[in-house]
Amino acid sequence: MAKKAVQRQGFKTGEYVVYPAHGVGQITEFEEQEVAGFALELFVIYFAKDKMTLRVPIPKIESVGMRKLADPETVEKSLKTVQGRARVKRTMWSRRAQEYDAKINSGDLILIAEVVRDLFRSDTQPEQSYSERQLYEAALERMARELSVTRKITETEAVNLIEANLALGPRRGPKPEGEEDDKEDAA
Repeated sequence: MAKKAVQRQGFKTGEYVVYPAHGVGQITEFEEQEVAGFALELFVIYFAKDKMTLRVPIPKIESVGMRKLADPETVEKSLKTVQGRARVKRTMWSRRAQEYDAKINSGDLILIAEVVRDLFRSDTQPEQSYSERQLYEAALERMARELSVTRKITETEAVNLIEANLALGPRRGPKPEGEEDDKEDAA
């Protein structure tokens, strides 16, 4: 016999949600626990990729930024965002890294797409540092997880979709025939 979906605060069991600090998880149940003599209702969210279960007090969902999955328009906007020109500030890497990390952990699909766009390196571009690569992969994974659930495709297909959109961005694809490399002109 199938379990009936229970609903609280507009969220229901079995539904996928975005928890900003961890990405996409599934609400498996609602639970009541007694904490310091008070009854507390909790969402139980399972993150399959991390094999992690999180219990979130229902009154805290707004303050932690938990949200429903992005709608189709937001998903399309995120794919358009990765096609844009990278916007890299001329500040110290440590400061930029903090900003990228904050965007990834915001849970906002568009902000995560901006990180993917800004940190993406094509084969023709210079190598990334280890920390750049880590942040890029974290953002790509978060974005791919949400796209895979919203589009009902595998995470690998979602990564391929994101990378295909990245390739549509300015100066990322192979150079047109006959176009010289800037380094050769300077030589």
